[in-house]
Amino acid sequence: MIQHLGETFFNYDNKLLKTIVCLCKAPEEVIDSYVKGVRKRYINPISFFGISLTLTGFSIFIIKKFYKNALDASQLFDTSTMYSNKVSEDIMASSADFSLEYSSLIYASMIPLFALISWILFLNKRYNFTEHLVSYMYSMSLYSITSVTLGLIVLVIAPSYYLKFGMWLYLVVLLYHCFLLKRLFKLSAGELILKTFLFLVILLFVFGGISIIAGIVWAIIMHLNGDLEPIIEAQKAAKGG
Repeated sequence: MIQHLGETFFNYDNKLLKTIVCLCKAPEEVIDSYVKGVRKRYINPISFFGISLTLTGFSIFIIKKFYKNALDASQLFDTSTMYSNKVSEDIMASSADFSLEYSSLIYASMIPLFALISWILFLNKRYNFTEHLVSYMYSMSLYSITSVTLGLIVLVIAPSYYLKFGMWLYLVVLLYHCFLLKRLFKLSAGELILKTFLFLVILLFVFGGISIIAGIVWAIIMHLNGDLEPIIEAQKAAKGG
């Protein structure tokens, strides 16, 4: 059994490891191979995405079971302002629970969103929307596999740094996608800067709208569960005090 697992996941000739290595070195080769119909060389994007979802689910289980405190956002903010009262603590705790509970759904929904924005920005290029979708299934699955693997190591060694690690990883993901798009569409430095800027601007507006909608839905769910009233009462008591 151990030998089989070793051959499956750690053998360099294995599709999974070969796909991960090539996505780091020459991502356009993996994506172009799939788009052009060469399916035997690398693992297909759906299977790759499935592996990333499985690992994400495993990570969520481990965090819920053993490292829930690692999601305490007070490690990132000034406690005198962000956590000056119990209301703020309850709101941030509920938000963290919501993000953890629906993290797989959030992660999965980001792929078509990124693909749509990318397709709009590169309409004059050779890829259609489906092919952009393939690109981001590969890139975001790579991000998920990397973040879960390294994140679990951080949780074991220094759990108090887990949230900081996650924030730094966002920067790495941004830089990786710049690398991917540059190689995929043969962009010049100027084109890459412009496309990245436009991508981030569009994404900012989209996320702003999604955040408002998610906030409303989250408030409705809390109200239906009876969790909103204690927070409101605590806030009134804090103001009265």
